[in-house]
Amino acid sequence: MTVHPAWPSLKRSLVAIIRGIRPEEVEPILTALVEEGFEAIEIPLNSPQPWVSIGSAVRLFSDRTLIGAGTMLSTDNVRQLADLGGKLMVSPNTDPEVIAAAAAAGLYSMPGCFTASEALLALKSGASALKFFPAGALGPSGIAAIRTVLPATAVVGAVGGVSDASFADYAGVGVSTFGLGTSLYRPGDDAAKVRAAARRTIAAYDAAFGKTA
Repeated sequence: MTVHPAWPSLKRSLVAIIRGIRPEEVEPILTALVEEGFEAIEIPLNSPQPWVSIGSAVRLFSDRTLIGAGTMLSTDNVRQLADLGGKLMVSPNTDPEVIAAAAAAGLYSMPGCFTASEALLALKSGASALKFFPAGALGPSGIAAIRTVLPATAVVGAVGGVSDASFADYAGVGVSTFGLGTSLYRPGDDAAKVRAAARRTIAAYDAAFGKTA
């Protein structure tokens, strides 16, 4: 029987989406994110040499941070991630085969969904958390409406069009998990710029959810 890994207990349920990072940038950029308090980092597969970057990230940071891949569209992607030692599978869509493969490999999974039907299918397939995407199109009220038909234990995340400026709005409807991309990192950003963005994001999350350092 496959055990579906539950979403991990993180001090802050934030996933940094580092789309476009190059292998030589992994150490300085991820060092800044980890030191500022990020406990989950996703490198999307539509980045340059993504598997090289993911392998480096796992080697350097997996003892402190959940490292994973995003834009995962196939069971082969899941196998590659598991073979590298990554632990987090993030996809833009609800594909039961990919979600089930992630669960079978012992990976945390966060598949993308937009409707109640997709969300319930993702949970049935073994998702650890839901990634409502693009969350900016649904807004807090749209996600709140869908949450009413989901199990109370479902971990609901907002990704796409979300930044530190909108944490409080989502917190008001019970969403506390977020995936953050361009508000943290754009291709070409240096470690100092990423560190400043990460620090601002952590401070905003703590303020919205009443957390202390």
